[in-house]
Parts: sequence; C-alpha cells; structure tokens
Amino acid sequence: MNSHLAPIAVPDPGLLPRVQELCDLTAPYATGPAEDELFAAAMAEINAWHADRSPFFRSLYESTGTDAGAPYRAPLVHASLFKRHELLSIPRDAVDLHLTSSGTTGQKSQMFFDTWTIRSAQRMVARIFDHNGWITPGQEVNYLLYSYEPVRDLKLGTSFTDNYLCDFAPARQVAYALRNTGGGHEFDPFGCVEALRRYERDDAPVRILGFPAFLWFTLERMRAMGLPPLRLSEDSLVILGGGWKGNADRQIGKDELYARITEQLGIPPERIRDTFGSVEHCIPYIECDHHRLHAPVWSRVAIRSTRTLEPLPYGERGYLHLVSPYITSVPAQSVLMGDLASLHPGEECGCELNTPWFTVHGRAGVSRNRSCAVAASELMKGMS
Repeated sequence: MNSHLAPIAVPDPGLLPRVQELCDLTAPYATGPAEDELFAAAMAEINAWHADRSPFFRSLYESTGTDAGAPYRAPLVHASLFKRHELLSIPRDAVDLHLTSSGTTGQKSQMFFDTWTIRSAQRMVARIFDHNGWITPGQEVNYLLYSYEPVRDLKLGTSFTDNYLCDFAPARQVAYALRNTGGGHEFDPFGCVEALRRYERDDAPVRILGFPAFLWFTLERMRAMGLPPLRLSEDSLVILGGGWKGNADRQIGKDELYARITEQLGIPPERIRDTFGSVEHCIPYIECDHHRLHAPVWSRVAIRSTRTLEPLPYGERGYLHLVSPYITSVPAQSVLMGDLASLHPGEECGCELNTPWFTVHGRAGVSRNRSCAVAASELMKGMS
C-alpha cells in the first residue's frame, strides 16, 4: 500500500466519528443518499468542532449558521479573509504545517494544518491517483516541475503540492522550471527544453506538473527554436494547476494547449489533466478523461450569486462555493472563493463519474491580492 493511503485517526474520535467515516471512504466519486447523509452528519460535527474552538467562527455561526435553511448550516467564509487574519481552531503547538498561497510579495493566505488535516488531504489525492492508475511504485519516471525549486523555509502551497505528487512514482530525474537563484526564482525556459529533449532519449515516462502558462511558453520556445516534435513515452502524464492568473492577455484555450502538448510532446489527450485547488481548500479537483472537474465524495460544490450570494441553479455563473468537513485546524469548511464558475450535473459530462462537475470561468472583479500564479507570471516578463 502507498504510504499516503494508510489509515489516520481524527483528533478526537468521540467528537468526529462521522468525519472519520466520510474521510475513510475509498471510492473517490461515490454518490448516493447514503453518502449525502454521511456528508451532512460530518458537517454538523465539524461545525460544532470549530464553534467550540474558534471565537471567530462561533460568532459567525451563532449569527448566521444556525439558520436551518443554510446548506449544512455552515456560514460562508470568504477565502480573502485568510489573507488578513490568522484563524486557528487548534493550539499553535498542534500546527504540523504552515503554507501560504501567494508568491514573493503581496497578501498571503496563512493556512495552518494539523497532522489529521494535511494527511487527510494527501490521502484524498492518493485515492484519486489510485483510481486513475497513476500510482506506479515499480516504474521510475522523469519529472519536469513547473513550480518553484525548493529552498529552505519555502512555504508556498503550489511547491508543496507538486513535490508531494512526486511520491506516486519513483523519480529517475527531476528538473524545475522556476530555478532558485539564491535571491529568488527565475523561469528557465531553455533548461525546460533541454530537460524534455534529455527525457526523450530515456525510456522512462515523463510526468509534467505545475503551472500551464510555463508549459505553454516552453512549447512556444521549442517552436521558435525550430525543434521537431518530441516523442515522450505514451505512459507520460501531465497534471496542470494554478491557472493563467496575471496572463489573461496571453492565455490560450485549454483545447489548444492540450493539442499542442500532444503534437509537440506525443502525450495522449487522456493523459493530460487540469486541476483546481487552493491552500484555503485542499480538496483535490482533478479532471476526468473528458476534462471535467468533478467533485469527489469528500466535498460539495455550489455556485453563489455575485449580487445576493443565493445559490444558483446548474449552468449559471457565480462565485464558487466549496464545502468539506475534513479540516479541523482552521474554520475553512465552507469557503467562498473569488473565482467565477458554473456547476453542471454529472450526467452532462458523459464519462463514468456521476458527481457534479464545475467549470472555472475566471476571477471575479479586480483585486490587488496576488496568487502563486500571479507572482510566477512576473518571472516570465521578457521571456517570450
């Protein structure tokens, strides 16, 4: 068994038995009345947990969350709140991991994780990878990580996630797109091109993880250099995340990006997947083979009106609202994101999964808050 699939116990089994039961579900896209009932019970437990331990959440819960008509009786907490306040439901000495959401400057979400929370999120990722057949302990792979090369005390969530994903297949070689220069990080397009050419000469599959914009700029650089298409192993895998924030004027459509990856690297479309996630809500949303972001069994997704915050029906655009009872360290079990999205019923996808799926249409409004992708995009100035 992969170590990330190993059992782990909630902080208090007497107070959180249904949270434990929900997070122990092994089928990542199970759906039905039993799962819905279990999810609601787990949300009731986690709401009581945070109300008892977080003065902020207790006040919010007592004023708005006790309305029986509210979904799971959990009030909305906007993701931006974590950029201005450190909100904890555990003692400081119980913090196992501290991650931030932004790059080198700007406002950063301060998220704190106890052992249960971070390992639960990792176990969810492992179960989705296992579901897709992407855990290959007997097969070495070469990695190209479109993220920050690790340095001491680097706490960025994107860097943590990409390095964690390397645990599912043993590494033969690892190359980073954002190289540590000693005084920061710089995008290294020629290093990325050289790594891909080197990997083509090897017989191992390649796993490409991280920001899609950097991968696109690498493909553009290859074309500008007049390089012929590469033929990487068909067992190679591309897992993208972080979006195109800060590069809206240079962003291309997902279909075009995927087609170029297949054309220039030889990786089949079904082995190319985008993801959605955030440091404020670590539930993994990973595309199916039809390239839809389905909600796993451990979360629920809703869309909220940008005017009234009322729930919207399938197909309409609004704020993305993400709910999950897995998190015990911070009252982030019901987070309103700054992303505009639409939700769709599972049967509209056509894949084997039946859970609802969502499409992200971009950021709502104009904000000075900067994400990892925004900071990373600044490293590309003048590189294209």
